[in-house]
Amino acid sequence: MTENSSEEKKWYVLHTKSRFENVVKDLLIKKNVEVFLPKVLKLSKRKDRKKIIEVPMFPGYIFVKSDTTPEYRLKILKTTGAVKLIGTKTGPAPVKKEDVESLILFSSSREEVFTGKGYKKGRKVIIKDGPLAGVRGIFEKDSGKMRVIVQIDILGRYAFTEVNENNIEFLDSSAIIT
Repeated sequence: MTENSSEEKKWYVLHTKSRFENVVKDLLIKKNVEVFLPKVLKLSKRKDRKKIIEVPMFPGYIFVKSDTTPEYRLKILKTTGAVKLIGTKTGPAPVKKEDVESLILFSSSREEVFTGKGYKKGRKVIIKDGPLAGVRGIFEKDSGKMRVIVQIDILGRYAFTEVNENNIEFLDSSAIIT
């Protein structure tokens, strides 16, 4: 099997067994597969204590960079804990490079991050300043106190944080904050 150049590889979403994200990531790294597991800090409440822990942003999913050869995809899918590459009937669907780049920036910041299943609406924006500079998302709403919520849609879910309205730039000219 010959490896294609990294320019031909695209990012895909790999569904994993429940709570196997780190195991799959480590095994794929040993197989020389480029992997990204976005994580966020979350407050864990126990009966006797509260603790900040790092958890996957999208439980049950990791991102893998793969070429289009069946052999390479099989190498990924034969990994313990891997379930399937997310896609359509015609095959795995690549994730936009910009979405993965935004998630990398998003997960590397130490801002409070919320995730959940969501909706798609609003104008496209880019964060132009601060620890999340370069993240692309969707303007969701003005939450008061000169802050807006920026939503990043991926996997039919979203991750969002509050950003000062002066730190975002609308990517379309018809956007007006009301």
